[in-house]
Amino acid sequence: MKTRTTKSLTRRTLAIAMGLIIFATPVFAQGGNPPVKTNTKILYHDGPVMQNGSNVYLIWYGNWSGVLPGNTALTQQIVTEFTANLGGSPYFKINVDYRDLNGFGPNGVVIYSGTANDAYSKGSILSVLDVQSVINDLIFAGWLPLDGAGIYVVLSSSDVASSETGFCQPNAPPHHGMFLYQNNVQIKYAFIGNPVRCPSTAAPYLSPPTPNNDFGADGIVNNLAAVMSAMVSNPTGTSWFDRYGLENSTKCQGMFGPTYATPNGSQANIRLGTRHYLLQENWVNSTRKGYCGMSAPQP
Repeated sequence: MKTRTTKSLTRRTLAIAMGLIIFATPVFAQGGNPPVKTNTKILYHDGPVMQNGSNVYLIWYGNWSGVLPGNTALTQQIVTEFTANLGGSPYFKINVDYRDLNGFGPNGVVIYSGTANDAYSKGSILSVLDVQSVINDLIFAGWLPLDGAGIYVVLSSSDVASSETGFCQPNAPPHHGMFLYQNNVQIKYAFIGNPVRCPSTAAPYLSPPTPNNDFGADGIVNNLAAVMSAMVSNPTGTSWFDRYGLENSTKCQGMFGPTYATPNGSQANIRLGTRHYLLQENWVNSTRKGYCGMSAPQP
């Protein structure tokens, strides 16, 4: 397990700093219903991929004090442990086969690199620009490093809505995109809402008991695994997707493959560290057409 730590903070308000310019770029994971047929070959469209490993920064937005259901210290611990153990796993190494024209691409490593808190600086209803502004402000204030090769993930408490990102819309994959910090550094980011807010749409595959006895955390980690796979292979929406516009993880939405029973009686399909999880499969791009799986064939 590879982990880095950075200074954490508790913030109530953060103003958008003068002179910082944010530009949104088109992304594919913003909502909508995927086509029924998703078994077509995934195609490369000449755009960039995230090369080598990536640092991951978790931003806890809203109220995570334990007052709200599904927003406890245990929820944060489960998600953090998952992030720290995902890199280098056979599951995440599926993304190694998503290379650019020069043969360079992800190496299957992600490193948990720090956390920050934001207590509703943009209110309880977040637009795409709000999500970008949260990250922008934390970087400008020095609470998170400026990392053009990193992944910044905003995780909201269950009282926060964000329909513009697709959150709580049926079959909508988690939102990800890119904006420019000070007009020159690309910031890759994702937004994941707490599925406790809308369990039937954000985590319809889960039913109590869940693998870690925490519905919020077990729903979040599935979306986190999916969105990070999409980000490393298609960070700006111009790289890997199929004829329908579906990214690698979206092609396997709702597919989990073989499962096993956990000690608490739930179902899981992978163990990372000391915990069990139920993660949707990812698109394995190592055959003529490809398929959904939990790992790629060994070379």
